[in-house]
Amino acid sequence: MSSLPMQYPSEANQFLAEHAACIRDIYLQLFGKDLLPDANNENFARLLFHAPFALVSHDTGPDPVFNYANLKALQLFEFEWDEFIRLPSRLSAEPVNQAERERLLAAVTEKGYIDNYEGVRISKTGKRFLIRHAVVWNLRDKNGNYRGQAACFDQWQFL
Repeated sequence: MSSLPMQYPSEANQFLAEHAACIRDIYLQLFGKDLLPDANNENFARLLFHAPFALVSHDTGPDPVFNYANLKALQLFEFEWDEFIRLPSRLSAEPVNQAERERLLAAVTEKGYIDNYEGVRISKTGKRFLIRHAVVWNLRDKNGNYRGQAACFDQWQFL
């Protein structure tokens, strides 16, 4: 695997700082707790990128594409930042697991979140891993407009 970015990739990208705030705000609304309780608003995006759990999100396209991954997720999926944010999120699961993934995302769309998801994902180099106790939720902006979905998890096992 080539080297991963060691600095938060949004240093010059306001979208990502705003996106991290959206991820935080909706998570707090849905679950009544903060993703990073000790982080203030000024350093939240940087701390989220370097958090000990994996966090990803995708956009609202017909074939949603990842638009965020923190460092832990980039390491697990074995992607560089620039590659990952061009990847259709369905490709994070093997074809045999994509129907199950689609059912998950439909349930999240309907309910707003799922808080105990388990599923197999695949890295860029073909390594399979089981994620456990994942939280997946819908993202909405300050006006309530749907902005995609996010997922975080801190338990995984390589298969």
